[in-house]
Amino acid sequence: MAEMTFADLWSRDALSFRERRLLLLGLLVGQGGLDDELLIQLDAAVRARELSVEELREVVAFLTHYAGWARGARLNAQVEDLIDQISG
Repeated sequence: MAEMTFADLWSRDALSFRERRLLLLGLLVGQGGLDDELLIQLDAAVRARELSVEELREVVAFLTHYAGWARGARLNAQVEDLIDQISG
Protein backbone atom coordinates (compact mmCIF):
# COMPACT_ATOMS: atom_id res chain seq x y z
CA MET A 1 0.00 0.00 0.00
CA ALA A 2 2.69 2.49 0.99
CA GLU A 3 4.77 1.59 -2.06
CA MET A 4 1.83 2.30 -4.36
CA THR A 5 1.23 5.63 -2.63
CA PHE A 6 4.85 6.72 -3.05
CA ALA A 7 4.94 5.50 -6.66
CA ASP A 8 1.81 7.52 -7.39
CA LEU A 9 3.24 10.65 -5.76
CA TRP A 10 6.47 10.42 -7.74
CA SER A 11 4.74 9.74 -11.07
CA ARG A 12 2.43 12.74 -11.24
CA ASP A 13 3.06 15.25 -14.03
CA ALA A 14 2.95 18.61 -12.22
CA LEU A 15 6.49 18.36 -10.74
CA SER A 16 9.61 16.75 -12.16
CA PHE A 17 11.55 14.11 -10.23
CA ARG A 18 14.25 16.72 -9.67
CA GLU A 19 11.79 19.20 -8.20
CA ARG A 20 10.32 16.53 -5.94
CA ARG A 21 13.81 15.49 -4.83
CA LEU A 22 14.74 19.09 -3.96
CA LEU A 23 11.56 19.50 -1.93
CA LEU A 24 12.22 16.25 -0.10
CA LEU A 25 15.84 17.18 0.64
CA GLY A 26 14.71 20.49 2.12
CA LEU A 27 12.12 18.75 4.25
CA LEU A 28 14.55 16.13 5.54
CA VAL A 29 17.16 18.74 6.44
CA GLY A 30 14.54 20.94 8.09
CA GLN A 31 13.13 18.08 10.14
CA GLY A 32 16.52 17.07 11.49
CA GLY A 33 17.37 13.65 12.85
CA LEU A 34 16.61 11.93 9.54
CA ASP A 35 20.20 11.44 8.41
CA ASP A 36 19.69 7.91 7.03
CA GLU A 37 16.75 9.01 4.88
CA LEU A 38 18.67 12.10 3.79
CA LEU A 39 21.66 10.01 2.67
CA ILE A 40 19.35 7.77 0.63
CA GLN A 41 17.85 10.79 -1.12
CA LEU A 42 21.21 12.47 -1.75
CA ASP A 43 22.56 9.27 -3.28
CA ALA A 44 19.42 8.82 -5.38
CA ALA A 45 19.66 12.41 -6.66
CA VAL A 46 23.24 11.85 -7.82
CA ARG A 47 22.69 8.39 -9.30
CA ALA A 48 19.60 9.56 -11.21
CA ARG A 49 21.59 12.58 -12.43
CA GLU A 50 18.98 14.90 -10.96
CA LEU A 51 21.65 16.94 -9.19
CA SER A 52 25.29 17.50 -10.07
CA VAL A 53 28.11 17.84 -7.55
CA GLU A 54 28.00 21.61 -8.00
CA GLU A 55 24.24 21.66 -7.43
CA LEU A 56 24.55 19.51 -4.31
CA ARG A 57 27.01 21.99 -2.87
CA GLU A 58 24.64 24.84 -3.73
CA VAL A 59 21.81 23.01 -1.94
CA VAL A 60 24.06 22.84 1.13
CA ALA A 61 24.80 26.56 0.99
CA PHE A 62 21.14 27.47 0.51
CA LEU A 63 19.68 25.17 3.16
CA THR A 64 22.34 26.09 5.71
CA HIS A 65 21.01 29.64 5.78
CA TYR A 66 17.46 28.48 6.40
CA ALA A 67 17.91 25.33 8.50
CA GLY A 68 20.75 26.64 10.65
CA TRP A 69 24.48 26.22 10.79
CA ALA A 70 24.45 22.97 12.78
CA ARG A 71 22.18 21.18 10.31
CA GLY A 72 24.03 22.77 7.41
CA ALA A 73 27.37 21.54 8.70
CA ARG A 74 25.99 18.02 9.07
CA LEU A 75 24.51 18.18 5.55
CA ASN A 76 27.83 19.47 4.19
CA ALA A 77 29.67 16.53 5.73
CA GLN A 78 27.17 14.08 4.24
CA VAL A 79 27.39 15.66 0.79
CA GLU A 80 31.19 15.78 0.80
CA ASP A 81 31.38 12.13 1.93
CA LEU A 82 29.02 11.19 -0.91
CA ILE A 83 31.10 13.15 -3.42
CA ASP A 84 34.25 11.39 -2.18
CA GLN A 85 32.56 8.01 -2.64
CA ILE A 86 31.46 8.87 -6.15
CA SER A 87 34.80 10.33 -7.15
CA GLY A 88 36.95 7.62 -6.01
